[in-house]
Amino acid sequence: MRTAFKIGDPVVVSNRDARGHMRTPSYIRGKTGVIERLCGSFRNPETLAYGGDGLPKQPLYRVRFLQSHVWSDYEGTLTDTLDIEIYEHWLTPTS
Repeated sequence: MRTAFKIGDPVVVSNRDARGHMRTPSYIRGKTGVIERLCGSFRNPETLAYGGDGLPKQPLYRVRFLQSHVWSDYEGTLTDTLDIEIYEHWLTPTS
């Protein structure tokens, strides 16, 4: 399986305005995280939800974010993290 990212790669979540069945939470869009693992390739639930076949399959990654970078008012420790599974088509490499 060809993938765009490997473990440890920094990525940015697309900040596009998407309506309908989206697996990428709006609060994480535009945020920077690090690829924690590749979960596999799966049919795209964003098109499956509307009667499509979900093909081609999309790589799904677990991306780790520092909580303090996600929530501006986060009061926990600076090392607290949040892991979210995000499909490849929502991710771009950091510049």
